[in-house]
Amino acid sequence: MVLQLGIVVPCYNEQEVLRETATRLLALIDQMVATDLISADSAIYFVDDGSKDKTWSIIEQLAGQNTRFHGIKLSRNRGHQNALLAGLFGAPGDALVSIDADLQDDISVIADMVRKHKQGAEIVFGVRKARATDTAFKRGTAEFYYRLLSRIGVEIVHNHADFRLLGRRAIDCLGSYSEVNLFLRGMIPLIGFPTDTVYYDRGERFAGESKYPLRKMLSFALDGITSFSVMPLRMISVMGLIVCVLSFFMIAWIIYGKLFLSSVIPGWASSIVAIFFLGGVQLLSIGILGEYIAKVYLETKRRPRYFIEKAV
Repeated sequence: MVLQLGIVVPCYNEQEVLRETATRLLALIDQMVATDLISADSAIYFVDDGSKDKTWSIIEQLAGQNTRFHGIKLSRNRGHQNALLAGLFGAPGDALVSIDADLQDDISVIADMVRKHKQGAEIVFGVRKARATDTAFKRGTAEFYYRLLSRIGVEIVHNHADFRLLGRRAIDCLGSYSEVNLFLRGMIPLIGFPTDTVYYDRGERFAGESKYPLRKMLSFALDGITSFSVMPLRMISVMGLIVCVLSFFMIAWIIYGKLFLSSVIPGWASSIVAIFFLGGVQLLSIGILGEYIAKVYLETKRRPRYFIEKAV
């Protein structure tokens, strides 16, 4: 049986690049249909995440020009992960490929993803070969972040973002996860099933600006840590133990100096340093606890992740 494939493309203010993205993806779909790799009813699904520019009007135009194009418009901006999830749950198909609209991911490897899926892989991850197109800062922080996640026990595919193929079974299982704080890069490896990987070179953005400035990247990184690991909470206990041990050593040193040296170093510096150190540990601990409590607060509300305003 020929595979029905859907390509899900979350979009936020992508008017500069959207037509070029549509042209390239359409050519790829037509090529795979011509070689009987996928069925003729395969299609492309753009998800408008509450864009403020002409993104939705372009999607409507594309849908009117070619039946392979479809659009899902969210009622407001809900973030990349929610938009991606709306596409995965709203698009039909035996398998769905998710890819960003900026054309940085190599669409030519989608055919390899489909082949690996036909060979038995329910999930196929797109993984970057290198980070040559990134700045030194972004490359260094990304490498540190992936190592940090691995160290604290988060199961994640190194150098993988949200470019992947999911079979229908995997998508149905993903629907069983009900959390509001989404970090799909950590959720999908938990599904299980046979997986495979394709490697590709990431290019420069075709047009427009990145929708992930430093502030959003840091927020997303924090979600990845606090949504999948309790290690920061355990680190609070470790820090408390270390402070207690240091305090006992300090007390022992003061007693020794008083009894055997008949002098204690005068001054207020040691007291001030200790106060600031303990105050910093306490504030950091409260902040970490607050982050987890905030996550619990948001989850217990059980608010909908998104609302779909219209679809074409």
